Amino acid sequence: MQTTNHIMMIRPVRFEFNVQTAVNNAFQDPNAQTADTQQKALIEFDNFVNLLKENGLDVTVIEDTTEPHTPDSIFPNNWISFHNDGTIVLYPMQAENRRLERRSDIPELLKKKGFTATKTLDFSHYESENKFLEGTGSMVLDRVDRVAYACLSPRTEMSVLEDFCKQLNYDFVAFDAIDKSGKAIYHTNVMMCLGTDYAVICLDSIPDPEEHESVVNSLIASGKEIIEITLEQMNEFAGNMLELKNNKGESLLVMSEQAYKSLAASQVEKLSKHSRLVYAPIYTIEANGGGSARCMIAEVHLPMENQ
Repeated sequence: MQTTNHIMMIRPVRFEFNVQTAVNNAFQDPNAQTADTQQKALIEFDNFVNLLKENGLDVTVIEDTTEPHTPDSIFPNNWISFHNDGTIVLYPMQAENRRLERRSDIPELLKKKGFTATKTLDFSHYESENKFLEGTGSMVLDRVDRVAYACLSPRTEMSVLEDFCKQLNYDFVAFDAIDKSGKAIYHTNVMMCLGTDYAVICLDSIPDPEEHESVVNSLIASGKEIIEITLEQMNEFAGNMLELKNNKGESLLVMSEQAYKSLAASQVEKLSKHSRLVYAPIYTIEANGGGSARCMIAEVHLPMENQ
């Protein structure tokens, strides 16, 4: 299945603007940090978690640790992913302080909740070669048709993408994507989102006509309704959405309030035919972290012991 009811989120303790990631994350605002950034982010995080739980999602909240200092730990989907065959994948991260986010206790905590993990694939050795693939930030996965969509960037290296796809039996659609200023988009999941029956995507960010056509054709072949967003909407995190399924089997499309407010009425109407839209204000997290709702969520597709 493309969606899951089970998600993992990391509750921040020292969240702040990360200078190391700002080098190639144009979504970060260097003027956003204030003395109370952590406090504001924590309120936003807790309110977001409560909203998700109220909407019938099973949220495993894991407390961050004060040491080592990991300012971006609130975005766990970049260093770990969980798959329905019991595989856990660990990823190579570009920023050195983000590599410290990898925690061996997290899989163990999930096992205690009843999830089954049968093997771990660790791609972090690529860091020694300065090659990176930052999880479901670098890739947007079609888990049904087993296609990984990836815009190449300093954080998404083709050779690591090929290795991931070979070991997990995925095909890939790789392409270049740029923002309005011509800079490479740092993560694929800020310019596109895949739902069960639809794709939200900023096609204007793919300048090469052949790559543009390749992406569109792949989405059409998988039966997705393509819902386009503009470059301006992408900058407001309208591409950083995630479809989940609640405990009643209802499809939810989770996003930030900023992303929701950027959408036109016609886009809301199209999306609402597929999913119920759920959104929360996370402005402090977005401005300082350069990531939004989808980045904060690691989907847990691992099988349960009683299944």
